[in-house]
Amino acid sequence: MAMKKSGLGRGLDSLFADNSSEDGKEVSSLRISDIEPNKDQPRKDFDAEALAALADSVREHGVLQPILVRPISESRYQIVAGERRWRASKMAGLTEIPAVIREMTEEETMQLAMIENLQREDLNAIEEALGYELLMTRYHMTQDEVSKRVGKSRSAVANALRLLKLPKKTSELVRSGALSAGHARALLQSDDEALIDEVAEKIVRTGMSVRDAERAMKPRSPKRGEEQELSMDAEVRFCREMEAALGEELARRVKIDTKNGNNGTLQIEFFSQQDLSDLAQKLAKD
Repeated sequence: MAMKKSGLGRGLDSLFADNSSEDGKEVSSLRISDIEPNKDQPRKDFDAEALAALADSVREHGVLQPILVRPISESRYQIVAGERRWRASKMAGLTEIPAVIREMTEEETMQLAMIENLQREDLNAIEEALGYELLMTRYHMTQDEVSKRVGKSRSAVANALRLLKLPKKTSELVRSGALSAGHARALLQSDDEALIDEVAEKIVRTGMSVRDAERAMKPRSPKRGEEQELSMDAEVRFCREMEAALGEELARRVKIDTKNGNNGTLQIEFFSQQDLSDLAQKLAKD
């Protein structure tokens, strides 16, 4: 039986309960070798030390909570939730693992994997952003639909997606936990990848605050004497204020370039064709 859509926002406990009360299926014991991870699972990074500690716990106490799987062939199963427990069980030398078997579509599997990891705060900021992007590109969801499915605000989803604009070097710092998502968003005030990487390394090295990072990324006006060295002329200041206001309203990066003080260009970032369509509709309504 396909998983009910209403179950997606309720967490794993309700799904396990539903499996017993509605389908009459109890927890099964499956061979670990018959189970495979989902390559689209949003979580990609597993802390080796934490995994080893979990394996020690599994050796001593067993697997206390069953994993959730879906059948993909007559004798093969794919993990929906619980990959850490599955990995730890393999490390502990177990040959079988308790599991709840449930029929699910690929879309439902992806959504539930996102929900599980978000509820348990298991994803780093880049994994979270990639998960949202996959929901939008593969399943043609809007940011609003993603936010409702995973229980996050639309602005939280939009801000997470912005991190995918980071250069690879800085993105790896976020993925490893060395650089916070808040610091990373501050760096996105600039399109200069070299500057972003430079300031990111300085943040990690010195413990620079988010506010100081924002200051470091702000463009400076040309020197007009020592007394005006750190000042910004009225035109540039106005543009920066408008960029900040529009960026906050649209939950995305905005850039304004002026040519002669009167005309110029307005750039607004988007994350997919669907996101561009949503943005166009929002601007048309406003």
